[in-house]
Amino acid sequence: MAGQRPGHPFQTTELVNEAYLRLVNCGQMNWQHRAHFFAMSAQLMRRILVDMARSRGYQKRGAGVLPISLDEAPSVCDQQDRSLVALDDALKDLAAVDQRKSKVVELRYFGGLSIKETAEALSVSVETVVRDWRLAKIWLLRELSERNHRGA
Repeated sequence: MAGQRPGHPFQTTELVNEAYLRLVNCGQMNWQHRAHFFAMSAQLMRRILVDMARSRGYQKRGAGVLPISLDEAPSVCDQQDRSLVALDDALKDLAAVDQRKSKVVELRYFGGLSIKETAEALSVSVETVVRDWRLAKIWLLRELSERNHRGA
């Protein structure tokens, strides 16, 4: 949430609260360990943020809202929403190629886990996470750049 624009609809505490509510509504979850809990939390936060970004994009295209003049419309920057949706799409593509690298990004970016915590959550070495994190960032930057040039 640190990189979000001022006035973002979700504050950090609201995001954590929403993720918590979804976690407790999952029923009796059998948490294997602390890292498993953080992994599920990161996945939920990713879903919440991406769903919100997609929803805001839908709302901006109409969504049954009565039209208003540009003078009345609030100044809204949707670049961050589009970037988040594009990142989510690219992460899905990365998962098809390398599931673990996708999980590393999800845990680090959406879950805010450290390298050590990510290694614990995935039951791999710290060196493996460092390598996966570096390679995943390169892959995602290339993929997002190509998508941007294609206009996708």
